[in-house]
Amino acid sequence: MRRRDLLAGAAAAAVLAPLAAAAQPGVPIVGYLSNRSPEVETSLREPLLEALEKAGFVVGRNVAIEYRFAAGQIDRVPSLAAELVGIPVAVLIASGLGEAVTAKKATATIPIVFRVGSDPVQAGLVASLGRPAGNATGMHVFVTELISKRLELLREILPQPGLIAALFGPTLTSNQQQISDVETAARALGNPLLVLHARNDDEVETAFATMAERQASGLVFGASTYFQVIADKLVALASHYRIPAVYEWPDFVAAGGLMSYSTNRREIGQRLGDYVGRILKGASPADLPVVQSSRFQLTINLKTARALGLTVPHALLQRADEVIE
Repeated sequence: MRRRDLLAGAAAAAVLAPLAAAAQPGVPIVGYLSNRSPEVETSLREPLLEALEKAGFVVGRNVAIEYRFAAGQIDRVPSLAAELVGIPVAVLIASGLGEAVTAKKATATIPIVFRVGSDPVQAGLVASLGRPAGNATGMHVFVTELISKRLELLREILPQPGLIAALFGPTLTSNQQQISDVETAARALGNPLLVLHARNDDEVETAFATMAERQASGLVFGASTYFQVIADKLVALASHYRIPAVYEWPDFVAAGGLMSYSTNRREIGQRLGDYVGRILKGASPADLPVVQSSRFQLTINLKTARALGLTVPHALLQRADEVIE
């Protein structure tokens, strides 16, 4: 079992401060578009840059990167995409479904490499996973599909599961499917479920107050870039109300959250960097198949579990990929 402490996570985060691209003549520029904040993207960008170097592209030497982060303000994404297209960049990385859809609207010619948590075929990004056919390809990351598994894991750690809350962020095309999935899983487990929504900070605080009033025994978070941007706030509220919660990504657990179950971000970053490198060498995104997540990660914070008065079952600890003590 691989164990890391919070200092290791902080050190990794310090590796990648936002990079500014001062491109030299003839040096290709890669655009990076995200609705998250630079800090949230660190665990994706580090393996991406490593994969680029493996392909022969070193930032500051023979490639430059222009970053654009909306920091949860999704209405800024179209203008940020337009900035990158206007540079123009040689390749545009879209770090999310909304970013990918926006990038596709902004350009039909610049190659786009995406990471999306929903089916890219249904989203209209590609014709098929095997033959994308257009100017976009990338990785289908299993995110929204994992909410049922998160509910099951939360049930394992709760001594007497009662009402469990499921909190969803600003409206996404995937929200309804996530809600349907978690409701189906809750019925199968015979567990009462409280579905809540929060589109801004005030609604987040109201949602937590409602959980406390209804005496929710636990909380499952739906996939949301907004939640990733306000991770510290969500972790603090869960601690304040003493509600055991399972989150979307390990970043929440490093910040003091109880547990997360996700795809492996290192795998995602490496795949994006590999595809960007191939395209810079002349490959067409139309010929690069969309790949799907193959590695998953369970992260548990034992310090938080103890603070909540929870004993993590030995069998669950044995399955964990990372345990923060």
